[in-house]
Amino acid sequence: MTNLRTTAANRSFSAIPQIDVSDMVAHGALHAPTTVARIADAASRVGFFSIVGHGCPRQLSQRLITRAAEFFSLPLDRKMEVYIGRSRDHRGYVPAGEEVFAAGTADKKEAFDVSIELAYDHPAVIGRHLLGPNQWPSLPGFAADVMAYYGRVFDIGRRLMEAFALALGRAPGHFDPYLTFPPSQLRLIHYPYDAEAHDSPGIGAHTDYECFTLLLSTAPGLEVMNGDGVWIDAPPVPGGLMINIGDMLEILSGGAFVATSHRVRRVTQERYSFPLFFSLDYDTRVVPLEQVAGAGSAVTRGLVAGEHIFAQTVHTFRYLQERLTRGELHMPPGARPPASFGQQARHPESPR
Repeated sequence: MTNLRTTAANRSFSAIPQIDVSDMVAHGALHAPTTVARIADAASRVGFFSIVGHGCPRQLSQRLITRAAEFFSLPLDRKMEVYIGRSRDHRGYVPAGEEVFAAGTADKKEAFDVSIELAYDHPAVIGRHLLGPNQWPSLPGFAADVMAYYGRVFDIGRRLMEAFALALGRAPGHFDPYLTFPPSQLRLIHYPYDAEAHDSPGIGAHTDYECFTLLLSTAPGLEVMNGDGVWIDAPPVPGGLMINIGDMLEILSGGAFVATSHRVRRVTQERYSFPLFFSLDYDTRVVPLEQVAGAGSAVTRGLVAGEHIFAQTVHTFRYLQERLTRGELHMPPGARPPASFGQQARHPESPR
């Protein structure tokens, strides 16, 4: 197990580490101790790293990109047929301007959100937000290709979760009981070409709410805040996935892993981005594991996984804010304000 107490103190990074995880994917984290140690080091020092050798076929990723381009090229009225505000479980099309992050500026991207497919009468869905069936556009093969990618990358996330369990002093399968029907969302995101774009935030600075994110992207634009409050470029790696620590792992690790604040600049080229947000099950109580509690942070207050994701989502989406105002939904008790985690919470003076 990496000495998280030591490495957590040094977060003045200037580049994003790259890790070959082929041995871990093939044989499991328990049989890849060097890879696990590199993951733990990157998670504690940087909170961001890219992985290669992850086992997701390039053709599967390319089909996802092709399907995204096909969907986002549809007329707006076709896309609005599956508008996310029509769903009960936060699935579907997100038009430009629907999301507003902590900085208070609307994003210019558009997105399409999916997650694990469950019927409304499934026991895991009843009484919980964010779980249920997906909305799908009437494009032949679209759902199959999107969910094929979702399933493969979710399996890679399971391997990463084994590595994090080992790094935190647990058995590799420690988190398996909490990964039955998690609200782990895949987003298809489109940043349109903008010849007038300036070098300013395109998506507001934020941390991700879940354990970690597995990101495929087609062009530069992503920036990460380091421990000094300085923004660092995180360019895509050909054939790789970018991984960043989220709020839940910051808590589980007692602050040894930091939920990394990041943003997307307004770049001139068209860009597609596909983050899969890897979460624990909705009702999971997320608290610091006692072996690492206090390993460099005052992060001790726990949260309920699904309630945290839902509360942060309500903070961000206009249609949910409107439902909240009308009294059609209520915030979970103890909901945290945005930007409560990550380097940005430690450097609030840094530009968003």
